[in-house]
Amino acid sequence: MAMNEKMEAQHMELTKKSSSNPSWLDKLFHLTERKTDVKTEILAGITTFVTMSYIIFVNPTILSDAGIPKEAAIAATIFATVFATLLFALWANMPIAVAPGMGLNAFFTYTVVLGEGLTWQTGLGAVFISGVVFFILTITGLRKKIIEGIPTILKSAISVGIGLFIAFIGFKQAGIIVSNKENLVTLGQLTKAGPFLALLGFIAVTALTARKIKGAALISILLVSLAGMVLGIVEAPKSISSVVSFSMPSMSETFLQMDIKSALHYGLFSIIFSFTLVELFGNLGSMIGLSKKAGLMDKKGEIKGLDKTLMADSLATIASAAMGSGSTAMNAYVENAVGIAEGGKTGLKALIVAILFLVSILFTPLISIIPSFATAPILIMVGALMLTEIKNIPLDEITDAVPAFCTIILMPLTFSIGEGLALGFLSYTFVKLLAGRAKEIHWIMYIISAAFIINFVWAA
Repeated sequence: MAMNEKMEAQHMELTKKSSSNPSWLDKLFHLTERKTDVKTEILAGITTFVTMSYIIFVNPTILSDAGIPKEAAIAATIFATVFATLLFALWANMPIAVAPGMGLNAFFTYTVVLGEGLTWQTGLGAVFISGVVFFILTITGLRKKIIEGIPTILKSAISVGIGLFIAFIGFKQAGIIVSNKENLVTLGQLTKAGPFLALLGFIAVTALTARKIKGAALISILLVSLAGMVLGIVEAPKSISSVVSFSMPSMSETFLQMDIKSALHYGLFSIIFSFTLVELFGNLGSMIGLSKKAGLMDKKGEIKGLDKTLMADSLATIASAAMGSGSTAMNAYVENAVGIAEGGKTGLKALIVAILFLVSILFTPLISIIPSFATAPILIMVGALMLTEIKNIPLDEITDAVPAFCTIILMPLTFSIGEGLALGFLSYTFVKLLAGRAKEIHWIMYIISAAFIINFVWAA
């Protein structure tokens, strides 16, 4: 007891000293106010980067499938992440690192570009427009009102549905699932090197995650890539220049290459609407959970500096599209929770993450040779982790369960987040109406449902 009292007294003394003569970092990030210090924030930032760095390998792989040059995709992913995270760090003072969302990047590649048969420049034009709409909704305060109008069950269902969609893409990239004329899809040849290594990678990342090993995803990617090199199906680095390069990779092939005119010409209303809708609340759940974990939510449930956070989020979405990183939506990755658990509570943690992402651009040559079967297991793992949201859906209430089911199952089956959203939202509105439970429908849902119906008629 005496020892504890002595330690507490020492802590109070240190706190008094730091508060009487705060450093510039303390003043900028309010370290003392949030009961943290520089060392804790740096360690938390390093931990977050290690657990989150896999996106440098995964996102460019998805974007390259859309025809975007891989080196430019790598540069765009890194610079978009750095820009967005710096906004969260220096302006909003949030301990949250953000990066282009994999779910919407998958939507961009496989639904917008490949599904609609458009060029990636036209696709970027569509998502840039949705980013501007997102920004307008944020600064006018309409974003909060729309979020409040979407039922919780559909927010959870969207998260689960996107998870299944991402996992499906992972299985497809790995060759574990292949197309089939009779059954649409079937099991691939697991004895082939690519699918076999992907399965091993999935087992590895699951086991490492279960053991709470930091950087599980990154370790899995590197192990599978190394195994591919040993088997001769992946080209091994032949020199230091094949791993590290001090020449800055260019994103000139993607920067400001969005074709807004073509996007408007094609009348991509459904795509723009779907992007905007997911952007509205797809990121909010993560931000709320992470803010609460960091102790930045008051007793009323309000997040400190939420207005700045939402504004930073919306500005980052526009910058992301302009850079060519595919999706306009910037994701507050759940991996931030690892750094927050290490004690990170301020923007200094996010600043460290941004700096490390910027340094990682030196390893562009190594990132370029990572095969898709090494990154595919991470997509599957992310999809599996997103399934946890299903616990928030009251499956014993049929008027909630059926719309949630439609939202979840139709995203992977239609290979489109947008169509899954539309049919899920419409089923919710009509099921509630016909079941005599119109009082449970927020007026926002009527507007969204009407917009989806107009879009279907327009498309027909």
